Amino acid sequence: MSTATLTAPEDQAATPPPKRNKKPGRLRTVLWHAVILAFIAVLLYPIAWLLGAAFKPANEVITSLALLPENPTWQNFVDAVAGIGGTSFGTFLYNSLFIAGGSVVGNVVSCVLAAYAFARLRFKLSKLMFGFMLMTLMLPHHVVLIPQYIIFQNMGMVDTFWPLILPKFLATEAFFVFLMIQFMRGLPRELDEAATIDGCGPLRLFYYIILPLARPALITTAIFTFIWTWNDFFSQLIYLSSPSNYTLPLALRLFIDQTSVSAYGPMFAMSVLTLVPIGLFFFAFQRYLVQGLATSGLKG
Repeated sequence: MSTATLTAPEDQAATPPPKRNKKPGRLRTVLWHAVILAFIAVLLYPIAWLLGAAFKPANEVITSLALLPENPTWQNFVDAVAGIGGTSFGTFLYNSLFIAGGSVVGNVVSCVLAAYAFARLRFKLSKLMFGFMLMTLMLPHHVVLIPQYIIFQNMGMVDTFWPLILPKFLATEAFFVFLMIQFMRGLPRELDEAATIDGCGPLRLFYYIILPLARPALITTAIFTFIWTWNDFFSQLIYLSSPSNYTLPLALRLFIDQTSVSAYGPMFAMSVLTLVPIGLFFFAFQRYLVQGLATSGLKG
């Protein structure tokens, strides 16, 4: 009896617990990943088709429906780098970089100053002016296009880069101003009080306290401004008329000739080259982009 009494607990402890059926959970996970991969394939198919078309000969671009080229060639990239309309690819690239870089600098500097005034400073009619600024978000761009064009035409700035860069230095992008305001409102007010006690005025408070802490919002603004300006076609089409001032989006339309044969191969090759800088810019700063969107919040 004593032996049976002592060994019973050991036998019960040695008995393994019943196994749970994990197949339904694994099957659900596999199906979920399959659906996600299918959506990713649909989204990436145009890019894959563009890469394949960039290496196809001219006759194969129109006739072949295959994703990969049957007779790949580098001649399309050679023709794309050589340029079109008497202007080289380097000129188009420089124009795009100059306009995008100037827009980034102007947007970041002007928007952060306006956001600091609304978020941290107290002045008369601040709430009314803030409301007017938000109202501009609902104003279509086409409404102000003609008045802006008349103004720049009277100033002799049409067919120059100024109409595309100068408005960025005037905090005309209310979306980015609002983004930075929301970020700055999330910073503790105790920082302002401590800096004021140490003798900091509004400018030193902005430069030494607010500006370093607002780096995620600044980088987010810079990334979006660069991407939107780089891909902009309509505004550049309105204000730029000389091929020597064309950017890469405008240069792509030069390959489409309605009176003769369109150069689709070099056009697709230049499209691929156009995507390279914006892709590198995004992957270099994507960590700050996610951080800026996550910390900017929607705090009232």
